[in-house]
Amino acid sequence: MTDADQAREDAVEAALDKLDLDTKTRLLAGRDMWSLPAVPEIGLASVVMSDGPIGVRGARWSADDPSVALPSPTALAATWDPALARRAGRLLAQEARRKGVHVLLAPTVNLHRSPLGGRHFECYSEDPYLTGAIGTGYVRGVQDGGVGTTVKHFVGNDAETDRFTVDNVIAPRPLREMYLAPFEAIVKDARPWGIMTAYNWVNGATMTEHRYLVNDVLRAEWGFDGCNVSDWMAARSTAGALLGGLDVAMPGPRTVYGAALAEAVRAGEVPPEAVDGAVRNVLRLAARVGALDGAPPVVTDPPSGIDGGALAREIAARGFVLVRNEAVSGERAALPLDTAPGRTVALIGAAARDARVLGGGSATVFPERVVSPLDGLAAALPAGSLTFCVGADPSEELVPADKGFELRAICRDASGAVLGEAGLPSGQVQWIGEDLPAGATYETMASIEVTGTFVPRESGEHAFGTRGLGAFALAVGGRTLWEGVQPMGDEADPFEAFFGAPSERARVPLTAGEPVEVSLTFQVPDVSALPLKAIMFSLLHLEPRRDADELIAEAVAAARAADTAVVVVATTERVESEGFDRKDLRLPGRQDELVRAVAAVNPNTVVVVNAGSPVELPWRDDVAAVLLTWFPGQEGGAALADVLLGEAEPGGRLPTTWPAVLADAPVTEVTPTEGRLEYREGLLVGHRAYEALGVAPAYPFGHGLGYTTWAYASLEVTGSVARVRLTNTGSRPGREVVQVYLAPLADTAERPASRLAGFASVAAAPGESVEAEVVLPERAFEIWDEAAGSWRRIGGEYEVRASHAHGDTRLTAVLRV
Repeated sequence: MTDADQAREDAVEAALDKLDLDTKTRLLAGRDMWSLPAVPEIGLASVVMSDGPIGVRGARWSADDPSVALPSPTALAATWDPALARRAGRLLAQEARRKGVHVLLAPTVNLHRSPLGGRHFECYSEDPYLTGAIGTGYVRGVQDGGVGTTVKHFVGNDAETDRFTVDNVIAPRPLREMYLAPFEAIVKDARPWGIMTAYNWVNGATMTEHRYLVNDVLRAEWGFDGCNVSDWMAARSTAGALLGGLDVAMPGPRTVYGAALAEAVRAGEVPPEAVDGAVRNVLRLAARVGALDGAPPVVTDPPSGIDGGALAREIAARGFVLVRNEAVSGERAALPLDTAPGRTVALIGAAARDARVLGGGSATVFPERVVSPLDGLAAALPAGSLTFCVGADPSEELVPADKGFELRAICRDASGAVLGEAGLPSGQVQWIGEDLPAGATYETMASIEVTGTFVPRESGEHAFGTRGLGAFALAVGGRTLWEGVQPMGDEADPFEAFFGAPSERARVPLTAGEPVEVSLTFQVPDVSALPLKAIMFSLLHLEPRRDADELIAEAVAAARAADTAVVVVATTERVESEGFDRKDLRLPGRQDELVRAVAAVNPNTVVVVNAGSPVELPWRDDVAAVLLTWFPGQEGGAALADVLLGEAEPGGRLPTTWPAVLADAPVTEVTPTEGRLEYREGLLVGHRAYEALGVAPAYPFGHGLGYTTWAYASLEVTGSVARVRLTNTGSRPGREVVQVYLAPLADTAERPASRLAGFASVAAAPGESVEAEVVLPERAFEIWDEAAGSWRRIGGEYEVRASHAHGDTRLTAVLRV
């Protein structure tokens, strides 16, 4: 323990000694949606938390304080670069400090158990080792900046269906070797200051009350000394949660802690020392982030400032995965594009104009700017060389008003007097707890008007609608088009049942470029009885719909006339988001048909896939190139131009296996049966399962082409270190991710045929030879012995495989341990 550590511990103990029971228990309950109570008499400031993981939204759902939006966590994992993840973390700490945030609610390190997981864009990988390595870099980076993290969701929150109630039944060995493994690596290697326990149950106990996994494993075995925060509204009982190791029940002020916990202590249901332990963890967190007087913060001199836009652009390009890049008619490969004078590009797809740069749910942030693929290519290509057409739109549904809208929310009392107002990033109002405009309160608000200007980009009949429960009045151009009440329906989806299904209310003919005033007034209901006060509703919009066949025909004509066709396809927030899982892996709308039609007339067709996790690509062998861009963050379009034009190499490698069709995926069960979800597959998840089953995916784990080629020359294994010599044999500088897999030659412990043991990135100029050094961790040779309840090293011979991707082995050596 350093002197600074001791000083913090001394300050924690001194503060703890000054607190009475009621203050202690109040400190363990959230003050509001995003913060903990301050206790001025002991010098304790309020500790503020904020959602991540790709940006720092802050405590308000507002456009008035924009956030840098980095690429999705899946994209970050696709870089296979923990050092780059650390730089991302440092940027986010910088953003957090700017916004007065002490703790970032990230990273998410659950696994891609099944491609149907709806929130996989927010997780890193199917592989526990890669997940742990990227998560370790991220946590180190955030905490380098003096901001805490909460590694989440501990543990088993690998799908969204019934996540509040599902009991995930996971045998001890896969639980240890797969699902706990990334948490263990991060706790031991990065020393995070926080953990978030999940909604779900594991093996019969809810995670907010799981004494074994929290008290025995996380704390006693791994040495975690940070603060355990519940997922929002996950805490279910007072004594059970505290005795199960939960320090903070969020959000507040109505939680299972506070007055209820003080009463449980006085009734003898909870020992006082258990409360002291939880309070000590909260005070230690406060001390580390600089919120406790007398305690030196861990970081007194934050790292140098980082250009957020530049880093977002770099991570995006480094995470793009080029999975196919064929020569056309025996000529050069499709990418990078031929930029000779006079060459033309047809950019096709609604997603090229309206980029989806981040996932939905708690990962949402509001960047100051978004560079779409159309923006990026238009800025980079010579004038007159680029055309654009919609081709196909992935969404036919009303969505929160966005493109062309400038909106504010105005809160009024019963007399019509303005109480407060705030800018809105879109037509969606989502105020939870104290996240209200200054001057407004739930008690005084009678109405909220979403109002502003809309400048249509297309002429025709525009649809307007609402989402939310309650009374509304919708006006466009000063004319009231609809007034009515949306009651709670019988929708099967619990979110739609509570928040109301999207509903079209009116259609209005509008002219492109001509501004029109819009207004949606919502009558605020009495929310005093709700355990968590909230207001959620949306002004919805849908542009004029054109004939789908006509749009595809227009795209075909544009592709036929161009040297290269670039088609951007995408998922939507109704396909990938928090709160639900996917039903299939198909691209929405007629996007597959669009790609086939374009490829039929232009052999030099490049498809850009804007999705956070795998989708089926039935046309993949019919196009020249396929580039996976994930959700690429605010600079995604600029990074895309860099990569397509050869200014940057697509540096990504797949962090998850990409199935050809859903039926090939080894695990597709994400829906519980009678409340239980059995992880019957054991250790066989992702690439381990494909190898065991003998199924060839569309693209294997670790695959990615880049813009150069590599010759693997030698592999030397000495002790726990593998050294790989390789040469850049192409004409461009590039990076290679050397992946080392271990395969037991005479397996006696029912292990997967091979597993990722380590990796390293190298960079080289054309013709240059370099050496990659990969450390093989002890855990790669161990299994969890269920009978002994401990780790057991398995001796014998192992084949060490130096690989470009799983199954693409370039060199082998035999190691005996």
